[in-house]
Amino acid sequence: MGLKLSDIDFLIIGAGKSATTWLQTQLQSDPEVYMPDPELHYFSRHYERGEEWYLSQFCDSGAAKTVGEKSNSYLDHHEGAARIHRDLPQVKLIAQLRNPVERAYSHYCMMYNRGEVGPDIETHLDPRKGEMRRLWGIGNYASHLQKYIDLFGREKLLVLFFEGVAGNPEEQMSRVRQHLGLPPRELSTEPDRKVKDKRSRHVPHTMRERLAWMKPIVRPFRGAAAFEAVRASIAREIRYPALSEDLRERLHDYFAPSIEELEEISGQSLSHWHGSLTPAE
Repeated sequence: MGLKLSDIDFLIIGAGKSATTWLQTQLQSDPEVYMPDPELHYFSRHYERGEEWYLSQFCDSGAAKTVGEKSNSYLDHHEGAARIHRDLPQVKLIAQLRNPVERAYSHYCMMYNRGEVGPDIETHLDPRKGEMRRLWGIGNYASHLQKYIDLFGREKLLVLFFEGVAGNPEEQMSRVRQHLGLPPRELSTEPDRKVKDKRSRHVPHTMRERLAWMKPIVRPFRGAAAFEAVRASIAREIRYPALSEDLRERLHDYFAPSIEELEEISGQSLSHWHGSLTPAE
């Protein structure tokens, strides 16, 4: 008998650039838990594909007792919460959040690396200009979470913070497992597959586009010494545009009301979010 919508136990709904992949990796290390690797984005970007497609993504769940998925786009999608409540009213929710200023800058750096935005950081990150709301609008966490609370109730939602991953990862996962009704388990020591070395060198985006036609030809040679030597000769270390103190203050002023509301929702002080930025991810 195939999986039904009522068999989906939990969703990690975001936020992006907040170490949610670490949560996924830890849960996937437990044989009692099944999560598909890719972010499905079903309730946000691919809802038209239908229930059959969605459930087919869990076809390898086997005998796992707890089944869920992670799609960071669910947090702020305008229809995501309503769709999830309509189809998965039983589901438990997990949100892991990061200082919204840090998160926005990290998101910008990711897009800059991909060549999707230019070096004029203020054009993309200044809330007063409103040109790239996708970068900073996600950080209005309180309003996004309130949609879920109104539909599911506060008890269905576990709110975690990025700092817990580095500060006390055992406690962080203990809270996750307790929320999902899972027994205690030691942390996995397997490295996060998606963590990238920020100091690594990359082929410039424009050059990658020009050389895209060669991918099928050179793919069999990837990893070979000659191939890697040629790649190294054209790769360079990425230098991300800096976030100025002035722009950081503008972003913080914009997020301040939402941060205060989030403190009420989570019952936790977020005074540490007034501190300095961590390196971009």
